[in-house]
Amino acid sequence: MNTYKILLVDDEDDILEFLSYTLIKEGYEVLTAHDGLSGIEIALEKKPHLILMDVMMPEMDGIAACEEIRKHEELSSCIIAFLTARGEDYSQIAGFDAGGDDYITKPIRPKVLTSRIKALLKRFEQSNMLSGEADYSRCSLIIDNERYTVSIEGKELTLPKKEFELLSLLYSKAQKVFSREEIFSTIWGSDIIVGERTIDVHVRKLREKIGDKYIKTVKGVGYKFVD
Repeated sequence: MNTYKILLVDDEDDILEFLSYTLIKEGYEVLTAHDGLSGIEIALEKKPHLILMDVMMPEMDGIAACEEIRKHEELSSCIIAFLTARGEDYSQIAGFDAGGDDYITKPIRPKVLTSRIKALLKRFEQSNMLSGEADYSRCSLIIDNERYTVSIEGKELTLPKKEFELLSLLYSKAQKVFSREEIFSTIWGSDIIVGERTIDVHVRKLREKIGDKYIKTVKGVGYKFVD
């Protein structure tokens, strides 16, 4: 039986009931919250493996709640997916900017939803794929895979999980050009559908935090780390 713990955050009771029923049938342990603030409290207390969260909610919306959750190191490996009727590009980009791992648009059939959940949890199993390797230290940048932190010129940064995994991947083989397809497959998984700009958004956020000189764009191919 599946022992994964999933937190559902939505302000509509009928949606929570439908999602709970669907996921409990699959063997998951399900927790629920009606708004972003209570979702954060439950996440900190129960440490779910995955959070499925609406965007538009009272008290605190899903984007703000995701940003707050990503500030807590003990939840760094938690998968966060947005399930919302809002499908606009800018809304999806805001979700990924906040540290979300996936963006699922309503309505969605139960079988498709459970398939997406399984794919996301497969990513959870692999989220520590680099954590057993030795910490990296190159130039003025040091990656600590145990603590999910990056030190640059003596200043320590805590990155959202996907940004950290992307940087670790590029950093693991300096000067190697990673294609966009290879990055998608390694970081998000081949079964997960994400927007075309997802990688670009994460690279932009990384450059804002560590500077422009480390990650170079290879036009038409992908990205590489330059030491």
